[in-house]
Amino acid sequence: MPLIQPSPNRLLQALPTAELEALRPRLELVELVKEAVLVEAGNPLTHVYLPQSGAISMMVHLSEGQSVEVATVGHDSVFGASAALGGGISLTSAVVVLPGTAAILDVADFRALADRSVAFRTALARHEQALFALAQQSAACNASHSVEARLARWLLRARDLSDGKPLPLTQEFLAQMIGVQRNAISIVAHALQQAGIISYSRGHIDIVDADGLRATACECYDAVNAHHRRLLNVPL
Repeated sequence: MPLIQPSPNRLLQALPTAELEALRPRLELVELVKEAVLVEAGNPLTHVYLPQSGAISMMVHLSEGQSVEVATVGHDSVFGASAALGGGISLTSAVVVLPGTAAILDVADFRALADRSVAFRTALARHEQALFALAQQSAACNASHSVEARLARWLLRARDLSDGKPLPLTQEFLAQMIGVQRNAISIVAHALQQAGIISYSRGHIDIVDADGLRATACECYDAVNAHHRRLLNVPL
């Protein structure tokens, strides 16, 4: 599968042309299949993922069986960088939440690039800061805000990463993403549909009124956008 040129991934976009061209032969484009598990927490990471489209959810599994998302990675970022440069073990599970494609890079090649390229290390540090800010904001959001506001925030993030396309998401999957029971999602999704903000049918969600959804969301969506503008000089 040939790489998309120019790459939609913002970390790759941040590289000098010479660095990107030298890296290109080592990049492989793979399909991100919905609900595919790319790595389980505690397992060695073999590749770093740079999404071109779609989205990857970083999940933490709790001892009682619950799973909670800590961040969603799309074309704006990278999954696996910290693990690749650290001990090589993924601290979170990675699950595809929105289908798409990703450029993948072998962990050894990723480390070699980080070792030799100041420009790459600088871009990577900013992206890792932005991802950490997203994870922090998600944790605060899940602890403090209503299910309605959290769901609206998550759907807006998914909309940004899917370029406004319909979202292939079940209520059960959405419940897992924000750490609530499925019936809570059912109630809130019904209310949003009745208000004309979303259209929901057979596991697909269309965001009909983005402004209305943004008004429903908590401040966390705008806060994360502000972090991205400051760190990466671009909005989500």
